[in-house]
Amino acid sequence: MRPTLLVVEDDHALRDVLVRGLRDEGFETVPARDGATALRLVGDTADAVVLDVGLPDADGRDVCQAMRAHGFLGPVVFLTAHHRLCDRLSGFSAGGDDYLPKPFHLSELTARLRAALKRSGSAAPTVAGDLVLDPVHHSLRAGGTEVALTPTEFRLLATLMSGLGAFVRRRELVRAGWPDGAQVSDNTLDQYLSRLRRKIRDAGSGLTINTARGIGHRLS
Repeated sequence: MRPTLLVVEDDHALRDVLVRGLRDEGFETVPARDGATALRLVGDTADAVVLDVGLPDADGRDVCQAMRAHGFLGPVVFLTAHHRLCDRLSGFSAGGDDYLPKPFHLSELTARLRAALKRSGSAAPTVAGDLVLDPVHHSLRAGGTEVALTPTEFRLLATLMSGLGAFVRRRELVRAGWPDGAQVSDNTLDQYLSRLRRKIRDAGSGLTINTARGIGHRLS
């Protein structure tokens, strides 16, 4: 089955190029020109979203947050004319999975979409100790308490849970949590790990993320 992409871009010419080009690359495509239309369509149609940041009625990052709040779990790839690191990081914080600055080659967008879809593929829940990581709802739970995760938090925790008690180097966590080429500072990773510690605690788990300076991090 061909994955369905919601293509949200207000530039009519670029939107048509993307719709035709992505269909040629093996995707089904549904076009939208603004955030309101995207939010109306995303739940019924999309496996993934190509989302312009500069929409006429909203910031694309706010649209992404609204999609996540309404339960959309598929990959979101931002398109933007902005190249600054702070812009990319704000896109990830809003729940995006990847960030592609304009101008770009369709082949690169296609490759990033396929990689993001592969990373988000459905699987059985992951269990480590008293923690259960649910890939359908992008959440963790311990006992009866369920806590929602952002896509990046989900990928980081899945990596730590896959080797319970074993140290994972920081570069491996960055590779798991962010797309290739993303510039991720030490402070950014530390902030995500701090939020994960809090969410693990909020779920009622007896596990936590421990740090050994110069070695890495582990769930134990």
